Amino acid sequence: MTPHPSVTKLLIVEDDSAVRTTMTTCLELEGYEVEAVSSTREALDTLERKSFPIVISDIYLDERTGIDVLKSARRQNPECAVILMTGRGSMETVMAATAGGAFDYLAKPFEMAQMIDTIKRAEKSLEATGENEAASIDDIPETEMIGSSKTMVEIYKTISRVAPTDATVLIEGETGTGKELIARMIHKNSLRANHAFVPVDCGSIAPSLLESELFGALKGAYTGADRDRMGVFEAAHGGTVFLDEIGDIDLGFQSKLLRFLQEREVRPLGSPRVKKVDVRVIAATNRDVQKMVDDGKFREDLWYRLNVVRLLLPPLCERTADIPLLVHYFLKRYNERYRLHTRLIDSGLKVLLEYSWPGNIRQLQHMMERLTILAPHGRIDTGAVQQAIEQGDSRESTSETLADTETDQIRRVMAATNGNKSRAAKILGIERKTLYRKLEKMGL
Repeated sequence: MTPHPSVTKLLIVEDDSAVRTTMTTCLELEGYEVEAVSSTREALDTLERKSFPIVISDIYLDERTGIDVLKSARRQNPECAVILMTGRGSMETVMAATAGGAFDYLAKPFEMAQMIDTIKRAEKSLEATGENEAASIDDIPETEMIGSSKTMVEIYKTISRVAPTDATVLIEGETGTGKELIARMIHKNSLRANHAFVPVDCGSIAPSLLESELFGALKGAYTGADRDRMGVFEAAHGGTVFLDEIGDIDLGFQSKLLRFLQEREVRPLGSPRVKKVDVRVIAATNRDVQKMVDDGKFREDLWYRLNVVRLLLPPLCERTADIPLLVHYFLKRYNERYRLHTRLIDSGLKVLLEYSWPGNIRQLQHMMERLTILAPHGRIDTGAVQQAIEQGDSRESTSETLADTETDQIRRVMAATNGNKSRAAKILGIERKTLYRKLEKMGL
């Protein structure tokens, strides 16, 4: 049998011989080269000797679990897609697996067609990673909700309880704390996981356009409506709609959103008819909505409708125990992406732990990318971190942040990004036009 052209080898870890044999046979018939083992020990020994692009493991095996397999596989190959299977146990374990970087999980019993579909999705994910070396950090799902602090464990437990239900969820937290990632986590572990997850940034849409965006509009309903337009709620039928920055919607539209949450009906602009839709709503905000209610800026009845289950994400400065995990995760990511061997020195980690992180995980992610590329001699030490923090703070007041720094920083970032100026400007924290001027002065 000719091996699959995209993925040459799969590792299966399954203690049930019948299931293991069935999976091996089916996947070999699909063209994959399969290695199958029956215990955690065999799996860990195999992973010490070989690297696999995709690993499929049961969660509950022997004295150890599939989580150990997950950690070993990801340690050997940070890009490895690990698919976990489970026929019993709590959602807490699934949440821990997701937080640890599992690509997906399947509940037993499942059809082999479902397994094959999951493997194909993993292949596409791996191909996308390999083809897009200069992709934006915003285009890569790099900020998984990694963390083992008490606060994050409690959040995982809440997610495990609420995900299988259709309850409306309100996620609160500062910018950069991972609100959309939590929403995706809930959707992925819900009964709606095979349907659409549609995010809507309410704060970036003009109030006059938000109604047509969510409810749809018929041709001619307003100036510029040259065709019928399906709204987000209807397009996401069967799935989940994530309303980000819900605190930014004006009072006039709040009553219409309340009516939708009560009736689950949409009336496109210009239409006399209503349509029933079946969607789950998850909302998020970085504002104090309770205070907005008290100040008369947010409807109390809408607040109650949204606040069925409330998740409060802590800022990174309140979960410092998770910072080392996140730092090492991002360091591995960017070393792999840029083919570097940058090392983190203990003194550098100490400074990272002491910093307040006003931009939360998003800021840490960006700083680790910058440090991985620019740290002198490939060492992230006290000086490198302090310089990165100072330059990051100075960006708030001026775009000319590199005026007093050496030009080799620009050269190194340009080399790492294969000359992608937009990407380089983002890493350096300056506007593209500023980078263009500097490159021109440098004769590049």
